[in-house]
Amino acid sequence: MTDKARPAVFQHGQAFLAAISERWNYQILREVFFGVHRFGELKRGLGISATMLTARLNHLTELGLLEKHTYREDKPWYEYRLTEGARELVVPAVVAVTRWAESHADGEAVPARALLHTSCGYETEPYLACSHCQQPIGAADLHPLPAKAEAK
Repeated sequence: MTDKARPAVFQHGQAFLAAISERWNYQILREVFFGVHRFGELKRGLGISATMLTARLNHLTELGLLEKHTYREDKPWYEYRLTEGARELVVPAVVAVTRWAESHADGEAVPARALLHTSCGYETEPYLACSHCQQPIGAADLHPLPAKAEAK
């Protein structure tokens, strides 16, 4: 990788994080992951205006995070689904943030939303594990190493 490629990757990552961290974008992506796919359902569930929802859905589609699918032939009505590329980053992020919020809720207990592991068919509680020893990893268990020098 050349030095010129690094800023582009970094800037692309910044743009993606800025987009996903925008209030409505995160909430829309979370709801789509948890099975809310239609415009009207998203609008009612989030309490967002139709104009704002339309703009956010269009932006998320342009970013390649959502795909639009027609579900009614007589009217241009759409369902929204996470793209495969979005699932790689959005799903772990949404699960981690949701689990953190559920366990740190103030006041009343918030039940954890069930998650199904499609490979084995069982309910699961995902966790981060070491690729070497397969032990669970907590926040205090990770420390960054200095970047390796590139071969010339």
